[in-house]
Amino acid sequence: MEIGLYGLGRMGGNMVTRLARGGHRVIAGNRSPEPVQEASKHGAVPSTSVEDMVKKMKPPRVLWAMVPAGDVTDHTLDEFARFASRGDVLVDGGNSYFRDSMRRADKYSAMGFRFMDVGVSGGIWGLENGYCMMVGGPADAVAIAKPALDTLAPPNGWAHFGKNGAGHFVKMVHNGIEYGMMQAYGEGFELLHASEFALDLRKVSTVWLQGSVVRSWLLELAERAFEQEGSDLKNIKGWVEDSGEGRWTVLEAVTHGVPMTAIAHSLFARFVSRQEDSYAMKVAAALRNQFGGHSLKKD
Repeated sequence: MEIGLYGLGRMGGNMVTRLARGGHRVIAGNRSPEPVQEASKHGAVPSTSVEDMVKKMKPPRVLWAMVPAGDVTDHTLDEFARFASRGDVLVDGGNSYFRDSMRRADKYSAMGFRFMDVGVSGGIWGLENGYCMMVGGPADAVAIAKPALDTLAPPNGWAHFGKNGAGHFVKMVHNGIEYGMMQAYGEGFELLHASEFALDLRKVSTVWLQGSVVRSWLLELAERAFEQEGSDLKNIKGWVEDSGEGRWTVLEAVTHGVPMTAIAHSLFARFVSRQEDSYAMKVAAALRNQFGGHSLKKD
């Protein structure tokens, strides 16, 4: 099939390569030209703008955005709509908030387009292993995009979950679970590292990967990190960003009255990781000094 993909970052660039390898005609676009030139080396047709991308395709087109969530997504989809034809399929494959996807679906459907929200997981490994994809949108749009979805995903690696918003909702919860899993591994390995046994944490990871109930792809990545960096991870700063998915997951849990203690804790732990010196802990230390005379450490 023919597909236009705009946004050639770490994920989008590899997706273009996988699609081209799968025999699809991929028209690749990006704000800066260098990633487009790189994509052309892997079999993609280069485009200089969204307008140029659309002109190089025949309707019904599939125009897929792989850009950061927020205003950038709105701008890219608006550019698609500016040059596309009625009946074309507009796809948001980024990490958008599912309620934004529902709003966008109403907007672009009223303009005569078909809209899909696709949550994509797989990271830099997706090029070779395939991407897990969670799809929301009308069935006729999904049918048009199906050949590309089949190529991008491993066997049974994508599913259509229903109306617009469903794809990004499932991806949001997926990422919330990921937050909790990463935090659990982090806390467990911290205790192992702090113990009296001078443990080789790569070796621990390797053993746990052999039939243990805690084995997972994340644990494979932990094994790889310990092999590269050593058990002390001394060259890595414990500063962890969040993309917004964990926040949205916790907000939805509050909205629906669903207890989500592990995921909420993991989100707040990421906030703590960015503090050089916690003000809350300063207050706690001052209070301990006031009520119990406990000593204070001064800068």
